[in-house]
Amino acid sequence: MGYRITAKQDLSPIDYFVEVEAPHITRAWKPGQFVVFILHERGERVPMSVYKAENGKIGMFIRKLGKTSLQLYYEFNVGDELYSIVGPLGKPIKVEHYGNVVFASDAVCGQAENYATLRAMKEAGNYTISIQSFENAQNVYPEEFLAKPVADEHYITTEDGSVGRKGHYLDVVKELIEKDRVDIIFAGGKLGSLAKLAELTRPYGIPTITTVRQIMVDGTGMCGSCRILYDGQIKFACRDGPMFDAHKVDWEDVLRRSSRFVEQEKLAKERYLEELRAKGVI
Repeated sequence: MGYRITAKQDLSPIDYFVEVEAPHITRAWKPGQFVVFILHERGERVPMSVYKAENGKIGMFIRKLGKTSLQLYYEFNVGDELYSIVGPLGKPIKVEHYGNVVFASDAVCGQAENYATLRAMKEAGNYTISIQSFENAQNVYPEEFLAKPVADEHYITTEDGSVGRKGHYLDVVKELIEKDRVDIIFAGGKLGSLAKLAELTRPYGIPTITTVRQIMVDGTGMCGSCRILYDGQIKFACRDGPMFDAHKVDWEDVLRRSSRFVEQEKLAKERYLEELRAKGVI
């Protein structure tokens, strides 16, 4: 059985949205969990955050980062089918009444989690605050894909100040903390930013739950690729996470392991782009 693409849309020059029929996932998925998709029979397994899971369909935000994400963008259209989607995988977060709940994000996976998490937290009676950081105005998502509808307060920051506030979500988080307006914070996106967030919130003892997006192969805990050092023990992001207490994560180890295959990924991407150029696709 294939999984039909029902919608596809550019979010920015670097990110796009894809919606796929996957009723087996929507029946069980909860915020914090992820899926793994495979484009074709010989394709790689790609873990992906979920933006929405409803009416038998899941929505995903995807960055044109590697060969597979580029192949999905250029070769698969609405009506086409993906070979496989597995999920939901990982552990869901605990959704309950915390008070003031913040979600901060600065990259594609985190932007999807921002909406999904705050939607559930708002339904649980929390006051929700969304902070979404982008590089510039060109990369800010269309309003209908932002977390604004599920946030009581919504902030956009850009590095150059072209939209919203100039700076990063770390700046807004710091201000909110100083005003004693944060009871718990969730975050996703760039690992370096998450490491800085952990250090920012640690002195205040504010619970900080972040997505640790390590390199995965199978996504079920069999390969061990996504292992992290957590509170002095070995954990697996796919099975024990992907969201963890940021104050217990060894971020130095996480950052080191996340760069293991940079050269191989770059080479695969360049070869695929050469193929597209030769075909006149780009």
